[in-house]
Amino acid sequence: MNNKTNCSVLGRRGFLKSALSCGALAAVSRLPALADDPAIFPERGRFERLSIAKVHVDAGARSPFSVLHISDTHFTDAYPNEDKWKQQLKKARTKTFGGRQEEAFRDSIAWAKANCDYLLHTGDLIDWLSQKNLDMVKQYFGENMFGAVGNHEYSPYMWLNREANANTSRTEIRAELEKYFPFDITLASQEINGVNFVSIDDSDGRVTQEQVERFKKEVVKGLPIVIIKHIPFYTDYIWRQSAKFWKHGSKFRSTAAPDFAGDALTQRNDPTTRDFVAYLKTVPQLKAILAGHLHITVQDRFSPTAMEYVVGGNFLFHGQEVTFS
Repeated sequence: MNNKTNCSVLGRRGFLKSALSCGALAAVSRLPALADDPAIFPERGRFERLSIAKVHVDAGARSPFSVLHISDTHFTDAYPNEDKWKQQLKKARTKTFGGRQEEAFRDSIAWAKANCDYLLHTGDLIDWLSQKNLDMVKQYFGENMFGAVGNHEYSPYMWLNREANANTSRTEIRAELEKYFPFDITLASQEINGVNFVSIDDSDGRVTQEQVERFKKEVVKGLPIVIIKHIPFYTDYIWRQSAKFWKHGSKFRSTAAPDFAGDALTQRNDPTTRDFVAYLKTVPQLKAILAGHLHITVQDRFSPTAMEYVVGGNFLFHGQEVTFS
């Protein structure tokens, strides 16, 4: 088993010291010293452009702590010597995401350093695979990062070069990503103050039997669990909000929602994923699920003991502070 998933039980001081070797939630004391550019809003407060939701999880922690949860930054850069597809993607996708993704990410880091204990990112930190985007992962996080990867981390050329996309396997991409993300992206765990954060790669909408078995070993530890993943487990309510935002099907105004599609349908049709969701709802140690992917902030009850919290897109300067007790 990859030894990156076997970090020992740590107190706060030991946790911070071990960040380089374990690949931990980004302890804010180790984040780069960044600040807002006052020229953007010269008459406003330092962090007013950030939209930070506030939620609390009673997880049974040994002592309280806070996490800034962000997702979907979507870096869209490429070096000048990268191929023509990368240059086309840089131009098109930077326009899509507004061109202020790095600024939003730097502001989020600065806010976390000023207000939280830890920072985690739940996927789509990069919009597509380029050397420049991957280098930015290390530039900002180095070895001090924990979270999850998203579906865009697995995108070589998106829609521009379908042949290259088809000929690049997820296994090959995963091997490349593991050079830049300092944790086992398939499944990894980190303990903070007696709370076990478990990261799961569900970037294709599914979980594997290997992930299920590894997760069950985390349950055996007996600690409260917070799942970190990119794509949320779609409850009826979360699907409705996602469908409305992304305009799946025709417009709708009632409490009904369009039929499940995309990732939501995959979760229901894949037997392993469907059974895993049913199993999770019986695990009393599960206290919360943190996810992204939808670019909207929404939450819903997942199980008798756990809420699911989906955070809006970081490229839109969104984040959520999660306090744990």
